[in-house]
Amino acid sequence: MRGYRLGKKQKRSIIDIALSVAFFAAVASLDGFGILLNKWFWRLGAYLVPYLVVGWRVIFRAARNIVNGQIFDENFLMCIATVGALVIGEYPEAVFVMLFYRVGELFEQIAVGKSRRSVAALMEIRPDTATVLREGEWVSMSPDKVAVGEIIFVKAGEKIPLDGEIIEGASLLNTVALTGEALPREVAVGDKVTSGCVNMSGLLKIRVSCEFGESTVSKILQLVESATDSKSKSENFITKFAKYYTPAVVICAAVLAILPPLILAPASSDVWREWVYRAMSFLVISCPCALVISVPMTFFGGIGRASADGILIKGSEYIETLADCSTVVFDKTGTLTEGRFVLDGVYTENGFSEKEILQFAASVENGSTHPVARAVCSAFDGELIPVSRSEELAGLGIRAVCDGKTVCVGNARLMADIGVSGVAETARASAAYVAVDGVFGGRIEVSDVIKPDAAKGILNLKKAGVRHTVMLTGDRWEAAESVAASLGIDELSAELLPDGKMLALEGLMVGRSANDKLAFVGDGINDAPALARADVGIAMGGIGSDAAIEAADVVIMDDKVTKISRAVELSRRTIRIVRENIAAVLFVKAAALVLGAFGITGMWFAIFADVGISVLAILNSLKIFKM
Repeated sequence: MRGYRLGKKQKRSIIDIALSVAFFAAVASLDGFGILLNKWFWRLGAYLVPYLVVGWRVIFRAARNIVNGQIFDENFLMCIATVGALVIGEYPEAVFVMLFYRVGELFEQIAVGKSRRSVAALMEIRPDTATVLREGEWVSMSPDKVAVGEIIFVKAGEKIPLDGEIIEGASLLNTVALTGEALPREVAVGDKVTSGCVNMSGLLKIRVSCEFGESTVSKILQLVESATDSKSKSENFITKFAKYYTPAVVICAAVLAILPPLILAPASSDVWREWVYRAMSFLVISCPCALVISVPMTFFGGIGRASADGILIKGSEYIETLADCSTVVFDKTGTLTEGRFVLDGVYTENGFSEKEILQFAASVENGSTHPVARAVCSAFDGELIPVSRSEELAGLGIRAVCDGKTVCVGNARLMADIGVSGVAETARASAAYVAVDGVFGGRIEVSDVIKPDAAKGILNLKKAGVRHTVMLTGDRWEAAESVAASLGIDELSAELLPDGKMLALEGLMVGRSANDKLAFVGDGINDAPALARADVGIAMGGIGSDAAIEAADVVIMDDKVTKISRAVELSRRTIRIVRENIAAVLFVKAAALVLGAFGITGMWFAIFADVGISVLAILNSLKIFKM
């Protein structure tokens, strides 16, 4: 376990084991040379020393649990088995059983500690202090004492303590702890920044936009800390299994120790000794700790591995759902596309030039927040014409006077309303139509930018075993079909109102088998109902939307579509490891129980069946970290 630092508990275990081995070696040597005179009380007393050194913690835990009403657990089984071995004179085996059990516990503790490291590393994003401007002075304080609107100062190498907007400075941000993305992000004045990122170079002054409890880092930590609270079906099965299994095997062991000797030879001490020995082996074999530890640890490891990649899974039950996912439904804008329009082309009529049309449109729409208007304004880098008497026409566009000319910029319906003829509608993109003094000047086509990794993300999903991909959007059919075709989406529904999107989702969920799960992927507040309704909701870029974080079961910390297939692959690998462990443990336990009951194997094989299979199952669980 390279890089793993032992805790106090593990160090105490190592000391106990080392002392017990030393005492056991000394006692076994004396016993081998006959120095103990083969007197049972001398031998028992000598072997009790290494036994109690290594086993006193187990005995204490068993006694404490019995007092608390928790009788049937692995500590109780180990005590009964080893005390029984001491009673029938199998002193070395009693010590070995307890010794190997403690060694197994040590490996389990180290393995569990390793599985928690990725989540523990995530917790390091929590900032300790914030430097805030108070009464003209910079003061260092806890981030939870900084108010919204105050100015904080972040030096190079420091974590950004609170969400906000840069008002001075430029820098590179390390966002790997939040998104799993190694490439630094460039930021400057006007950019929004999130807490938990590390300022790599310049000095930044940031105006705080939300309190610490509502900041990105707080939300992430709350999600990760509560992720293991919800149990999967497999974990619930193991919990119930252990609850009934442990008392059942204790009863079976008691029957095995008492009934056969009564039938075969009630008066023979050798027969009683043999069957009590078999019963003790039976108890050692039957300890369910391999399942009780390895299954939850595998799920926890899957959650931790996903968090290291910038994928927050709210609980192990959603790992199981993702593993069974056969259909993935996408929103379009902001999910598969960037929600950012760019210029596609300028098409002019009636003698107008491209520059004139762009200039008129940019002048009229300057300051508008409409995505198409912003794209038009961004595309024009010349001098704007002064505008007077600007009038916004709801649902149509804008009419204004530019340099004495009446300019109308809007959709095709606006052109029809003002009586402009010769308008050729575009079939594949969003457009702004321009008319000057009642004459059609042309149209400016813009289109939403498809995310660079969207096509690869859809392809990876299909490689991961997702059979059906669907896109639901409120956009026009022509624009939606263009995106769906370029990405390889299997099914499309467009021009949907919010309630229509929900109806379409409900239709996709009808008639599916119990093992065919549906995931919905959305990017914000308007997708919250669909995120909540799907078998598993996945929020893209959910760090910016409270509603998305609340409604979604999985949050992708950056906007990368490829992370969805990564989440599916991790989930399926996790479930595969869980099933491998359950199958292997149950097979070995069943075989060992039968062999031990018939006296074919002894205590040594019982030790392997318990401690050995536990360690192997835990080591198998650690494979999740190699993905």
